[in-house]
Amino acid sequence: MKKRIFSAVFTLIMGMSLLAGCNTQPEKLEFTTFAMDTVMNITIYSEDQDGARGVSEALTSLLAGMDSMLSATREGSDISQINQSEGQPVEVTGWTMELLPQVLELCQATDGALDITAYPAVKAWGFTGEEHRVPPSNELAELAAKIDYTAVELGMNTVSVPAGMEIDLGAVAKGYAGDLLAYNVRDNNLSSALLDLGQSTIVAVGTKPDGSPWRIGVRDPEGEDYFAVVELEDMAMGTSGGYQRYFEEGGVTYWHILDPKTAAPARSGLSSVTVVSPSALTCDGLSTALFVMGLEDGTQFWRDHPELEFEAVFVTENGEIYRTAGLEGRFSLADGYQDREVTVLE
Repeated sequence: MKKRIFSAVFTLIMGMSLLAGCNTQPEKLEFTTFAMDTVMNITIYSEDQDGARGVSEALTSLLAGMDSMLSATREGSDISQINQSEGQPVEVTGWTMELLPQVLELCQATDGALDITAYPAVKAWGFTGEEHRVPPSNELAELAAKIDYTAVELGMNTVSVPAGMEIDLGAVAKGYAGDLLAYNVRDNNLSSALLDLGQSTIVAVGTKPDGSPWRIGVRDPEGEDYFAVVELEDMAMGTSGGYQRYFEEGGVTYWHILDPKTAAPARSGLSSVTVVSPSALTCDGLSTALFVMGLEDGTQFWRDHPELEFEAVFVTENGEIYRTAGLEGRFSLADGYQDREVTVLE
């Protein structure tokens, strides 16, 4: 009888141990890296910390490689070689060849509100690190005349642009990287991660370990606080705003988001645009394009392009807040902002 009792107790204990092992909570692994001119913070949850560290090393290597190929300022990068080619075709790597067709499609869809050939204008304003300046009107007219994404020619594995034209993928490169990093994370059977790629590009892989959505703050363009929270689950979020990079001269603020039609800072009446989509590339590209379009045209673009699968939050220069209907249940005002009115766009 005692042997039977001992056997039963032993079996119960072993069963409880196995159950405990099955319920092991994933541990958090965080790391920071610098790429694409910004600090990036990656958080991964995994029960296998050795495996997670291997993934973190792979992600860091991937970012470094993409940066070396897609940067307009890195000597020897694909983009740098294209810009220095004087109109001759340049053979490029897989990442560049994969990204450019997608970006040019976004340029076309937005009717040039997003245009990757505005780089000479960006440089003329000093937003690439040089001293800031306000170009005269005749110079701006000349710069605007050379902004034309349709002039970019893609071959089988080559890219060419007319002499005097230069391209820059700064508005989309981090989003593209985010999509590739998220794919890498999922491919390694990790179902919970948050990829903060800096300058308001966020990719949420799955949910938090407890199954709840990731809660991401949307910055108030007028301050350092977050005016709203967006809940993400297997989604990305990107924000473009005049507050991110700018300079002041003669009492006027000039920000880095240029209108391709004028080669000057976009004056659309908006102070920020946030885009939510399954694709981080879409988020980055469209947040810039919608900022250039303004509230009315940006809203109509959202209505006209359901195939792009995105939602948006617009903040006007007057502080008015608008959000698209698809964010219902995922958007809320933050503490201290709950008395603000939010207009839902249908």
